[in-house]
Amino acid sequence: MPVLIIIGFLGGLATGISPCIIPVVPVLFAAGAAPGGQDDRHHLGRPLAVVGGLVVSFSAFTLIGTSLLSLLGLPQDFFRDVGLAILGVVALGLIVPSVGDILGRPFVRLAWGRQHTGGGGLVLGLSLGLLFVPCAGPVLAAIAVVSANHRIGLSAVTLTVAFALGVAVPLLAFAMAGQRLVGRMKIVRTRTALVRKGVGVVLLVTALAIGFNLTSGLQRALPGYTDALQSHIESNSAAKTALGGVTGESGTGALAACADAYPTLEHCGSAPAFTGIDRWLNTPNGRPLSIVGLKGKVVLVDFWTYSCINCQRTLPHLEAWNRAYGADGLTIVGVHTPEFAFEHVTSNITLAAQQLGVTYPIAFDNQYSTWNAYQNQYWPAEYLIDATGTIRHVDFGEGQYNQTEGFIRQLLTAANPTVQLPTATNVANSTPTEPTTPESYLGFQHAQNPAGQTIQQDQMALYSAPTSIPQDEHAYDGNWAIRSESSTAGSGASIELRYQAKEVYLVLGGTGTVSVSVNGTVTKSVVVSGEPKLYQLVAASSSQRALLLLSVTPGVAAYDFTFG
Repeated sequence: MPVLIIIGFLGGLATGISPCIIPVVPVLFAAGAAPGGQDDRHHLGRPLAVVGGLVVSFSAFTLIGTSLLSLLGLPQDFFRDVGLAILGVVALGLIVPSVGDILGRPFVRLAWGRQHTGGGGLVLGLSLGLLFVPCAGPVLAAIAVVSANHRIGLSAVTLTVAFALGVAVPLLAFAMAGQRLVGRMKIVRTRTALVRKGVGVVLLVTALAIGFNLTSGLQRALPGYTDALQSHIESNSAAKTALGGVTGESGTGALAACADAYPTLEHCGSAPAFTGIDRWLNTPNGRPLSIVGLKGKVVLVDFWTYSCINCQRTLPHLEAWNRAYGADGLTIVGVHTPEFAFEHVTSNITLAAQQLGVTYPIAFDNQYSTWNAYQNQYWPAEYLIDATGTIRHVDFGEGQYNQTEGFIRQLLTAANPTVQLPTATNVANSTPTEPTTPESYLGFQHAQNPAGQTIQQDQMALYSAPTSIPQDEHAYDGNWAIRSESSTAGSGASIELRYQAKEVYLVLGGTGTVSVSVNGTVTKSVVVSGEPKLYQLVAASSSQRALLLLSVTPGVAAYDFTFG
C-alpha cells in the first residue's frame, strides 16, 4: 500500500504540471483571485476549497461515474455537462450580484450566519473535477480497469485519492499564485465589484472554451514535456507490480519484471497455463494444447486479434518461423483475445484465420482468461518459452523480428544441440518507421466528440462536419448511428479524416460500398459484404499528410481506423 500511494501521488504530481491541465488553469487563477472580503493575499480558504472540491469530485467520478451513469441510463457525457453548467452558474453569480447573493445563501447558513468565502470555491472545485481530463497513463489505466469491471476495493480508492492529491499540489500552487498576484494589485482593493465581474467573465469564457473543445488544439500543440517523467514513475517494475495488485493481475513473479524486447534472453518465470480457452483451431480434431504437454519444445505464444493491423503485420513473420522451424521443435500458439464484440464469434475468427493464412494452432481466449494469466496488456504481444517451460523473452508491439528469430534459434539449439537449423528467414519488416496517426475508434466507448462534434449515442442523428478538420481527427457528416463499438451509416453519410500515414485501413461490416477520396480525388470504391473485417483504403508509395473523405452507403458499419 505505501508503494501504491507513492506511485499514485507522484503520477498525479507529474500530471498536474502536464499540458493536460491547461483547460482548468484559467479557472484556478480566477478562483484564487476572486475577492472574498478578507486579506486575500494570505487567506488560503478559497484556494483550498477549490482544489479540495476538485479532488473529491474527480475521485468519485473516476471510480463510480461510468457505473452510475449506466445504472441511471444517462449519457456518458452527463457529468461533464453538469460541470459546465455549474461553472457557468458560478460565473453568472460573480457577474450579476443579485444572482451571487442567492447562490451564496446556502453557504452562509452552513457557516451559522458568518461570512464564508470557501463555499463558492467548493462548488467551483466540484465542477472542475467533472471537467478535468488528465493525461492517460498506467495509473489511470489501472483505475479504469477496476471501475469498468466493478471491482472497486480499498487499493483502487487509495490509488485514486493519492493520484488526485498529487494533481492537487501544483493546482493549489496555481490558485495561490492567482490569489497573491491579484491581491497585490491596487484595483482589487478599490474596485472589488469590477474585479468580481472580471473573474466571472474569465470563468464563463473558460466554460465555453471547454464546452466547444477549443482548448484541445493548444494541448496538442504543446510538446509532451512530462511524458518521460510520467513513464519513469508509472512504468517501472515496482509500479507494474503495485498496479497489477489493484487490477487483480498482480505481477509478483519474474514475468512482471521481464523487460520488453530486452537484447538478451531473460528468465521470466514459468509460463502460465492456457486457461479459459473456448475452442482450439488448427490442432488435430480441435484438441487443446497445454504448456505441460509442450515441454521439450520451444513455444512462442502470440496474443493477437484478427482485425488489428498491427497484429496482421506480424503474421508473415510468424508463419515463416512456423514453416522454417516447426519440424525442429518450435510450436507457435496464437492466443486470439478479441477487442470488439464481433471478434468473439467463432466463425468470424475461423474465416479470418483462413483468409490471413494462419496455419499454426489458435486458442480462442474470449473470456480474457489466458490474457490475464500472462498479465498481458498489448496486441500484439509475444512470449517466447524454452523447452523447460520458462519464459525467456517478451516483446510488445511490432518490430524486433530479427532479434526474436535469433532467440528462437538459440533456444532450439539449446534444446537439441545436434539440430541442423535452416538459414534464417527473410521476410520484409513492414513496421512503420515514420510518424503515423494513432489508431482511431468509431464507437463512443473509445472516443468522445470527434473534431468537436457532439455525439448522439445509439440513435440515428444528422451530423455536419466542420469546415476544417484538425490533424489526426475525424468528423461525421450526414446521418449516422454511433454505437459503443461502431458507427452505422444512414442517408448521405460520409466521414472525413485528416491523417498522416502511407497506408490507411478501416474495419468495416454490413453490405454496401465506400467511395474513397484523398485530397479531393476519388481513388477507389470498396465493396463491403459479410462479417466485419479489415479493408485497405489507402496504399501510397510514401507517408503523407492528407484529407481522406469516405462516402458510405446506408447500412455499412465502420469500427476502427488503423495506419501503416
